[in-house]
Amino acid sequence: MLDAVSDGVLVVDSNRVITFFNRSAEHITGFSATEVVGRRCSEVLRGSRCRGRCVLDEVLKTGQSVTGVELTILNRKNRDVPIGLSAAVLRNIQGDIVGGFETFRALPTDKDSGRNARGLHTLADIISRNHRMTRVLELVPDVAASSAAVLIQGETGTGKELLARAIHHASPRRDGPFVMAACSAVPDARLESDLFGHVAGAFPGARADRKGRLESAAGGTIFLDEIADTSPAMQVKLLRLLQDGTFEPMGSGETQTHDARIVAATRHDLKGLAAAGRFREDLYYRINTVCLTLPALRERREDIPLLAERFMERFIATTGKSVRNVSADGMHALMTYTWPGNVRELEQAIEHAFVLVKDVTIHIEHLPDEVARAATARRLPRAVDGKSILAASERQAIETVLDRFSGNKVATSRELGISRSTLWRKMRKLGIASAPSH
Repeated sequence: MLDAVSDGVLVVDSNRVITFFNRSAEHITGFSATEVVGRRCSEVLRGSRCRGRCVLDEVLKTGQSVTGVELTILNRKNRDVPIGLSAAVLRNIQGDIVGGFETFRALPTDKDSGRNARGLHTLADIISRNHRMTRVLELVPDVAASSAAVLIQGETGTGKELLARAIHHASPRRDGPFVMAACSAVPDARLESDLFGHVAGAFPGARADRKGRLESAAGGTIFLDEIADTSPAMQVKLLRLLQDGTFEPMGSGETQTHDARIVAATRHDLKGLAAAGRFREDLYYRINTVCLTLPALRERREDIPLLAERFMERFIATTGKSVRNVSADGMHALMTYTWPGNVRELEQAIEHAFVLVKDVTIHIEHLPDEVARAATARRLPRAVDGKSILAASERQAIETVLDRFSGNKVATSRELGISRSTLWRKMRKLGIASAPSH
């Protein structure tokens, strides 16, 4: 009967663990009941109040029902879904509270189209099922609310700039500018002028005063990309900027203050560089107030189908091609390749495929040569329809993560973001051995 109602229905026990999830809840969130039963509701809905005044927490503590609460959750693709929610407690025959339930429905909105038209980058643009990525994303609202300096670490192509933009657009400074300053392979004089500005006569050709990117970022965020590549002399100036919030335009003796949130990024291990004397230790500790580390794509292979689907949607919109799916051999190649260029390289591989594909399916021959060569001799079934793009690689993802953790089911289920019971069900369904093969 509950599967027949139009509202989503979610039931939890006293520990906030989901015990029931109806069909409408599946439709609204994109998660299936099999995936979510046994998980805490905050891991599934990931609502705007999950980390603060959680509605279910209030209901279970007070025993009083709540109706008509409007909030935003993230669906399976990490996209914002505004909902109207009501909650109440469940009692046993003795009258004791043994759990609670929520009913919710999606609210109409035009905010997403407006946001996309302005070209913004938000938390909803970052999709992942990997537990390391999920932990990073869960921190974003708290990090964004702070004014502290942020350091983002990760290999080239892992999405450091996208995460920085998401932090900015989730912050109180969202209406201010987001200004990027590239610190890599730039001479000191040019970087100093670009970042701090200069006065007329500061160097040959400086005919007029020019404000720098730091001043342009006033009221917003300045993103220092590849900060590890700066020289020791520039690091001294950056330390002063972080330490007392002041700087001097190039060629000027006048001290100025800035009003910009500082977010820095690097592909290097900054702590290791500081320990080796290749980066100022005092600057490292100043910039490292909050450190977020993005895993490489090869460490989050379960996200490859999700990302491939997202990039397909994007290129369908820009090319007009009616590509609907990736064949199993194509997906197998995507899952097998090591992706040294990470998410950026995956995006380019899908774009490459869109140039070559002639029908509705991307096959292995449409992928770049280096990706196609990564496929092993073992072949998967060829036919995969559009709705099965995730299922086609589910076995590969589980086997990959199982192998990484030497068959440890607890670690594997945590990495995949599912409960142990769900992992066991999937392994039995897919015929996966309980121990990895080598």
